[in-house]
Amino acid sequence: MRGGEAIIKALIEQGTDTIFGYPGGQVLPLYDMLYDADLRHILVRHEQAAAHAADGYARASGKVGVCVATSGPGATNLITGIATAHMDSSPVVAISGQVPTQLIGKDAFQEVDMLGLAMPITKHAYQPKNSNEIPSAIKKSFELAISGRPGPVVIDVPKDVQEQELDYYSTDLYITSGYNPTTKGNLKQIRKAIKLIANSEKPIILVGGGLIIAGASEELKTFSQLINAPITTTLMGKGAFPEDEENYLGMVGMHGRKASNLSIDESDCLIAIGCRFSDRTTGRISDFAKNAKIIHVDIDPAEIGKNIDVDVPIVGDAKNVLNSLISTIKELNASQKEIIKVGEVSQNWFTKTIEFKNSCIPRVSYSDIPLKPQQVIKEIAESLNQDSIITTDVGQHQMWMAHFYNTTKPRKFISSGGLGTMGFGFPSAIGAKVAMPDNNVLAVTGDGGFLMVCQDLATIKENDIPVVICLFDNRKLGMVYQWQNLFYDKRLSHTDLGELPDFMKLAESFNINAEKVEKPGETKEALKNALKSGEPTLLDIVIDKSETLPMIPPGCGITEILGDYKTEDQANLDDFKEEN
Repeated sequence: MRGGEAIIKALIEQGTDTIFGYPGGQVLPLYDMLYDADLRHILVRHEQAAAHAADGYARASGKVGVCVATSGPGATNLITGIATAHMDSSPVVAISGQVPTQLIGKDAFQEVDMLGLAMPITKHAYQPKNSNEIPSAIKKSFELAISGRPGPVVIDVPKDVQEQELDYYSTDLYITSGYNPTTKGNLKQIRKAIKLIANSEKPIILVGGGLIIAGASEELKTFSQLINAPITTTLMGKGAFPEDEENYLGMVGMHGRKASNLSIDESDCLIAIGCRFSDRTTGRISDFAKNAKIIHVDIDPAEIGKNIDVDVPIVGDAKNVLNSLISTIKELNASQKEIIKVGEVSQNWFTKTIEFKNSCIPRVSYSDIPLKPQQVIKEIAESLNQDSIITTDVGQHQMWMAHFYNTTKPRKFISSGGLGTMGFGFPSAIGAKVAMPDNNVLAVTGDGGFLMVCQDLATIKENDIPVVICLFDNRKLGMVYQWQNLFYDKRLSHTDLGELPDFMKLAESFNINAEKVEKPGETKEALKNALKSGEPTLLDIVIDKSETLPMIPPGCGITEILGDYKTEDQANLDDFKEEN
């Protein structure tokens, strides 16, 4: 067995059925061996798309996604996708080719220090020096990628190592004795947290992507009911809790909903689970949850106290910690010794918060031309079932989807949060569809992000991957355009995309079904036809260029909302603050 064959065998042993990649000189031995392998390879048209597709595969399925590229520019083209997976804790194994071992460090053709590039944006990076190390490197990479706080791992394989014959096949050569993530919460800390919750009158739960990774949605629902606390999420936490439930307030942060931001500001106890308190979530740190004691649950101890000072830290897997909290609360509530039961004093807060949320429901038009994004999203939602998967790119359309599309199940809303990667939406949808072929998969993207990766229309056509692309077409780099209008004296510097390309002709050139949408009702009809056809489809949806998003200006607190949507009764905001 040669090194390249060992890569294939080890990948299959780890449960890999599909890899996304692009061949080149330093991975030719591996690709030659893939020719006869029982492993599906999807040829993308740019290596960045391979990394994003592997990421989408991982987020949709909960399994490890795998991508492959050659050395030098092939490897560096993976970097953006690897960094995206790192920021959002997505398990990806990226295999890059490398120049032969005797040429490493000599600036050989297409040589780049992939280990040096990858180290800051991965959980680990390997470079097998001989073929015997390959099976162990593959196995350990999968273990590292999926365990604890998930993330990407790079394996950089020199060309001669791919060709070299193995002396033996062993998966136990690499030992990571220092890697031992804590999964169970400390019982003393759990009791401290429960005492804090029991004495609070206005508890609120903030959930991030860590809860989805842990598969703890049912536990979250039970916990919320026990302590009478409404739920908010970060962007990455979207789908952790059914968004059509009455006690879900919406997303929090710079582009968060008024009900979420104001409720966190009024809360006296914030229970944060599986989130990292990024700047887009907190706004100005000094004003974030300033009235609240903070309980922070996270599997990564480095995140606790990094951005926000907390009162009760709990290191552990969200599912395990929630189960411990639930069982301990039930024991205490059943005890005759407890004078105040957990959740009793917060009932009034819970009721008032839900009433406030209902008063903040935006009033939007569903009959305008040009189309409002809210109308488009309403029609998208009416065309899909609960198991449909949405991927988004980055920008205004991403936040409109976060606001107006209700996600009721985890792993059904996939978006680039931490890195904010334009070009993520379409290729991640490719990976999601490959991972979950029985689910409808929509890539909701802006024209700017889509143009960065539109060459991979060839990938979905050639591989018969029936992704539907809903392109929000306003011919602007919308989010930057909005910032220039608000904060740069309307000096609109290079954010107008002009009239090119004609997206219908672009789709036609790839032999992709396409339809232009310009009027109310057309999105729903076109989308239903696209899904029924089972063919890759592009919907060019022309939206209002002037539509903007509510937002918190940079450096401001999360209550300082600029340009919020009109609501049923603006006076309810003042009433809510006064009553609480």
